[in-house]
Amino acid sequence: MDEIERLLDELRMRYPGKRIVLGEGGPSASVMLIGEAPGEQEEKQARPFVGKAGKNLDEMLSLAGIPRTCLYITNTVKLRPTQPGKGGRVRNRPPSVTEIEDFLPFLKAEITLMAPRFIVTLGNTPLKALLGSKARIGEIHGRLVDYEGAQLYPMYHPASLIYTPSLRQVYESEAVRLGILLKDAHCVTEK
Repeated sequence: MDEIERLLDELRMRYPGKRIVLGEGGPSASVMLIGEAPGEQEEKQARPFVGKAGKNLDEMLSLAGIPRTCLYITNTVKLRPTQPGKGGRVRNRPPSVTEIEDFLPFLKAEITLMAPRFIVTLGNTPLKALLGSKARIGEIHGRLVDYEGAQLYPMYHPASLIYTPSLRQVYESEAVRLGILLKDAHCVTEK
């Protein structure tokens, strides 16, 4: 735990004035979900996946029969990456390579601390952070990959359904498969 605190202190010094959104979930969760970065609602509420993408995630979990309380949910980057938008509004942007590199030691410390049996990466950012820049969600989504003693299951990010509705059928079938894979993790409720 001391390592996590040390890394968190370093990140707060490196990103002063930015709200860091930590992961949440049960300390004995055998499944870890990793997203990209918090959005506006996540930053406001200081909780991962509570905005529009969170609603899609909740639907996916429901399809899979997985209660959110059974998971540890976090992001690769723990702060909201933003850029100026139209009319002076602030809008989300993908995390920069520097931000990902800065937060990666913290993410790896979370993984070590939680020691999950299954890791579900949501989108390219966490997938590339863990497996390297050559990993592509479009090529390996829905397949199990060994990752440091855990089974990694890459899925499209729930926000991708907002921008690419044609992914819904693939996303839903992979959610159902995830539920089947997690049955022996005692994380799936019967429907």
